[in-house]
Amino acid sequence: MHNDQVEINIVDKSSEEGESFADMLEKSMTYTGRLDPGQKVKAKVISISGDLVYIDLGGKSEGVIALSEFNDENGKLIVHEGDEVEAFFIGVQDGLRKLTTLVRGYSSVQLNDMQAAHAAGLPVNGEVKREVKGGFEIAVGGVRCFCPLSQIDLSRGREGGVYLGQTFPFKIIEFKEEGRNIVVSRRALLEQEKQAKIDKLRGTLEVGMDITVKVSSIQKFGAFVDLGGIDGLIPVSEISWDRIDKTGDVLSAGQEVTAKIISLDWDARRLTLSIKAMQPDPWSGLADRYTEGSKVKGTIVRLAPFGAFVNVEPGIDGLVHISNLGAGRRINHPKEVVNVGQAVEVYVLSVDKENRKISLSLQPKREPEKVVYPAVGALVLGVVEKVMPFGVFLKIEGNVTGLVPNSEMATPAGSDHSRMFPSGTEMQVVVLEVDVDRGRVSLSRKEVLAKKEQDEFKQYKDSVKNEEKPSNGLGSLGELLKAKMEEKKLL
Repeated sequence: MHNDQVEINIVDKSSEEGESFADMLEKSMTYTGRLDPGQKVKAKVISISGDLVYIDLGGKSEGVIALSEFNDENGKLIVHEGDEVEAFFIGVQDGLRKLTTLVRGYSSVQLNDMQAAHAAGLPVNGEVKREVKGGFEIAVGGVRCFCPLSQIDLSRGREGGVYLGQTFPFKIIEFKEEGRNIVVSRRALLEQEKQAKIDKLRGTLEVGMDITVKVSSIQKFGAFVDLGGIDGLIPVSEISWDRIDKTGDVLSAGQEVTAKIISLDWDARRLTLSIKAMQPDPWSGLADRYTEGSKVKGTIVRLAPFGAFVNVEPGIDGLVHISNLGAGRRINHPKEVVNVGQAVEVYVLSVDKENRKISLSLQPKREPEKVVYPAVGALVLGVVEKVMPFGVFLKIEGNVTGLVPNSEMATPAGSDHSRMFPSGTEMQVVVLEVDVDRGRVSLSRKEVLAKKEQDEFKQYKDSVKNEEKPSNGLGSLGELLKAKMEEKKLL
């Protein structure tokens, strides 16, 4: 048998992209042939001599492992003759088949070891010596390497100084110019580890599961939690049923919480959790607690142009529409009546459990006023409510609002009706049309003026007729003669 031919249990180097060394340790098979860099060997220790541990590679073949790899933290030797060990084949150096047990990286390497480690895909331990342009100088044993800034960590957000003087495992990603140009990456190993953790989690986590996690960071939009390989997010809206302004008011970094998984996206590596899903839903049984017309106490929590939101209990906000704020008077914004933080008593108008909405009012619900529509042709008195580009709205008797179109205003074209007829101005109009189904009433000021002109003309004609009537059948001359005769009789 050739000296390099052995028959032992080994783990073949995986060709699957992204496979971690932990996966390599789990796989084994019987292999007969030449040892390749990176293959795993399971063999017995046959002797310990000097600074080397010798292992049986089958037949007359032996391998060596640095004795320092078998010392514990106190420097005590933890391996003995006859023990079975697992190691990775590095290559042949000085006639010896060299192996290593340090899957996380080994340091006692020379230049030829680096080339073998690169071919085997095995990591090496390196010390971050100094920061250089575009990255860091890494010392692996007696060999200088370069690690790009983007390859020192999973993200580039940390300052380079935090890495100086530290020793990390690195993967050799380039070995060029006979070792004069060696590029290493710490990030490649971190990504392998992270993917291995994600693969493990993928088989255990599912939507709806309750898990205990530790808060890793606090953000405005929520809290991130560490699941050991993948970050989870608890959005601020999922922390509590109650309103929360700041995440930090409820949670803090390092705090352990129990939450429910509400969504999982393994492709995007996104996991969303909810704490409030672990709590009773305050909307359950809401219709029984808040009946129509009942009076409840609450606090104004938010103002909007269309109304004010009132918190009546944790997780329950109701809306007081702007039309129910002014006690019958028109207001432009809720801030004219209420302020955020103000305690109020409100009346329940309606509860929509399906859409999670409660309509509230500062005043009790009022029955709609009865509407009495006028007859067509009637002459009525109205008060100007508002002036629009197309006409003037009047409030007339019977709680009815009618419109006088510009064409029925009897004013010159281009007249400024808002100046001529400000709100509150009284105006007589004639009812032109009534549409009860649509609640519309058309009015005319022009008809009133026309009617007045007709009446005045009639009065004028009547007065003229009266002046032209003869008295006792005599004309004006006869009346004068008669008057003279009466004067002579008196004389």
